[in-house]
Amino acid sequence: MRWVLILASAIASFAADPLYLSTQKKFDQIADGKLKPGSVVTLSAAELNGWARAKVPETIPQGLRNPLIELGSGEATGSALVDFLKMRGGETSWLMTKLLEGERPLKVWIRMSSGGGQATVSLTRVDLSNATISGRTLDFLIQNFFKPRYPEAKIGEPFELGYSMDRIEVQPSGVRVFMK
Repeated sequence: MRWVLILASAIASFAADPLYLSTQKKFDQIADGKLKPGSVVTLSAAELNGWARAKVPETIPQGLRNPLIELGSGEATGSALVDFLKMRGGETSWLMTKLLEGERPLKVWIRMSSGGGQATVSLTRVDLSNATISGRTLDFLIQNFFKPRYPEAKIGEPFELGYSMDRIEVQPSGVRVFMK
């Protein structure tokens, strides 16, 4: 029985996505404080997508698949197929069930600015099933799906970057993390 566990562990380690491993190593270096002051860590879109493919199922085990990150100048989009009812879990009213059930394409646009160890991430647009969401509906989704999973998240307000990061630049070629 022990050799089966050893074999399964070996297969799993070889099967790990090299893009995920590369990205996780960079994140660990930042978090562990192992980078010299003034260092710049570059994360490609491919690395970020490899990391997302591995990590999203750990964070959201049901209701979200095919995550994709696209980078622009100071902005990024994230898209996936989502089933809000499965993501939320638990009981909902009949009306909420009818509104939320079923898998839909979701795309979220964010703009990021940072400097001096602070950053602000603003949600600029959300498309769900090719319909743009804004106003009260967007507020409802943030309050009922995003905030419960990430209560510490700041949207549209400055927050401390931490880990001795000075700023983060988002460009089409990749994300660059500048250390203080």
